[in-house]
Amino acid sequence: MVVKINENYLLLKSSYIFAEIAQRVNKFQEENPKAEIIRLGIGDVTKPLPPTVLKEFKNAVDEMGQPDTFRGYGPEQGYSFLIQEIIKNDFQSRGIELDSDEVFISDGAKCDTGNIQEIFGLDNVVAVTDPVYPVYVETNVMAGRTGPMDEEGRYQKLVYLPCTAENDFVPSLPEEPVDLIYLCLPNNPTGTVLNKEELSRWVNYARENKSIILFDAAYEAYIQEDNIPHSIYEIEGAKEVAIEFRSFSKNAGFTGTRCAYTVVPKQVMAYDSEGKAQALNPLWNRRQTTKFNGVSYPIQRAAEAVYTLEGQSEIKEYINYYMENARIIRDSLKKIGLNVYGGVNSPYIWIKTPEGMDSWEFFDLLLNEVHVVGTPGSGFGPSGEGYFRITAFNTLENTKKAMERISKLSF
Repeated sequence: MVVKINENYLLLKSSYIFAEIAQRVNKFQEENPKAEIIRLGIGDVTKPLPPTVLKEFKNAVDEMGQPDTFRGYGPEQGYSFLIQEIIKNDFQSRGIELDSDEVFISDGAKCDTGNIQEIFGLDNVVAVTDPVYPVYVETNVMAGRTGPMDEEGRYQKLVYLPCTAENDFVPSLPEEPVDLIYLCLPNNPTGTVLNKEELSRWVNYARENKSIILFDAAYEAYIQEDNIPHSIYEIEGAKEVAIEFRSFSKNAGFTGTRCAYTVVPKQVMAYDSEGKAQALNPLWNRRQTTKFNGVSYPIQRAAEAVYTLEGQSEIKEYINYYMENARIIRDSLKKIGLNVYGGVNSPYIWIKTPEGMDSWEFFDLLLNEVHVVGTPGSGFGPSGEGYFRITAFNTLENTKKAMERISKLSF
């Protein structure tokens, strides 16, 4: 007898895109130790935790040091004090009613969007927009829902919905029946948003076809325009067919402290082998209580502070700061003749690479010539080839410096 591996992992043809970037950048830095590298690649924030959040974080840590206020294991689903603030501020304020047991606090939207597939059968057909956040694809590959990758970079059995300049980066409804649909809006990496009428088409499709929408709203705080829904539950009937993922990482700086939440309405159903409808809420609850011990008490108290008047003011200031960076990037790159998308309702700017240059060639050009790091579009899927993502999450000073450097290049 020998120990056998999960051979689905062998279907992953390349390393996780951001790990590959880190390897290349580290190698370049070792060979060029005096080079000042500006990182506009990974979507990590640079602003520290907002003052109000930090204050409550420290207070909660102090509580953990006193016998009468110390807390051990908390509820796996999250403390009610945070859940109630989430419901009140993120949903009731938009006319959406949720029960407290429909909200699950977690350590990150990345984790939840990757783990949610565990509650679904392996024979489900999965649709993803292309380009796409790699976690949606790769966790389904690991689980065994796909076949090998073909020569064009597409995994067999996955349904890809191309999003390019030709269709304004707006995915078309699937032409074949699908069961699970991943939507990220505002989109990572393209910055695309859908208005209520456009998003309603997806909800109606899911209701008509008994599909489930896995709706990643991690960047909803960056929406600037009216008539753009911040939650899929603003659309009538969405509670029947959608699970929504939210995060405190990009709006409140929790990338290093880890806090997010997932909404699983009690109405959303899938079916067993006998065709009987089964509620997904208790399945996700079972998964979380079995495999997860919950987010720490100090972190949840810090997240609660996001919803205070002071916290809301502080994170609005941070969002405006990053969106000013996005404006500078957009204007600078347009000025030198590049085709630029996104950056209006999203902290991501999606760039068409110069003619004749693929994504990694553009990456190497920026790294080697001006010491600026972005993300090759090919890392987000086949339709990302020929594009490049830059984030607005660095400092204003570094953003300006990076644009000055890039502006000196000739394309």
